Amino acid sequence: MTLRAPTNSDASSIAAISIEVWIGTYLKRGVSAFFADYALEEFTRLKTERLISDPNEFMLVSDNEDGIDGFVRVSSGREAPVDGCSNVEISTLYVQPRHHGKGIGKRLLLAAFDHCRTLAVPSVWLTTNAQNDPAIAFYRAQGFEHVGETHFRIEDEGYLNNVYRYRLP
Repeated sequence: MTLRAPTNSDASSIAAISIEVWIGTYLKRGVSAFFADYALEEFTRLKTERLISDPNEFMLVSDNEDGIDGFVRVSSGREAPVDGCSNVEISTLYVQPRHHGKGIGKRLLLAAFDHCRTLAVPSVWLTTNAQNDPAIAFYRAQGFEHVGETHFRIEDEGYLNNVYRYRLP
C-alpha cells in the first residue's frame, strides 16, 4: 500500500470508488432513480479532476498493486455547521469495503492529520450519516468527539449527519 497525491489520470478511479462506497454505504434497500441520478451527477471524472487541481483541496490516494483502493480529501476554507470547529474539513474518506480492516483508512486519516498540522489549525472536523455505525465507531476510535448535528441535503431532502471534531495535538 502506497499513499500518494492523485493525478488527473486517477480521476475516473476516484469517481468509481466514490460511487461504490457511497451507494454501498447509504442505499441499503435498493437504488432509486433519485439517488442514482445524484451519485452519477456528483461523482464524475470531470468533477474529480477539478478537485485534484483545486488549491483548497488536499487529496491522497491509497494504491495497491492493482490500483486505487481508497482516498482522503481535506478541504480548506469550509465553514463548519456547528461552532467550535476550524475551517478545515475532512470532506471524504473512502476505502473500498473489501479493503476494510487493512489499516488503509487509518493511514489515510493520519496523513490527513499531518496535512492539517501544516495548516496550523487547532482541529479538523467531518460529518457522517447518523446511521453509519461503522464509520462512527471508526472515527470515535481515532479520537474524534461528537460536537453536533447537521443535515446532508440532496435537492429538498435532508438526512441527519453527525458532526465530529478532532483536536490536533
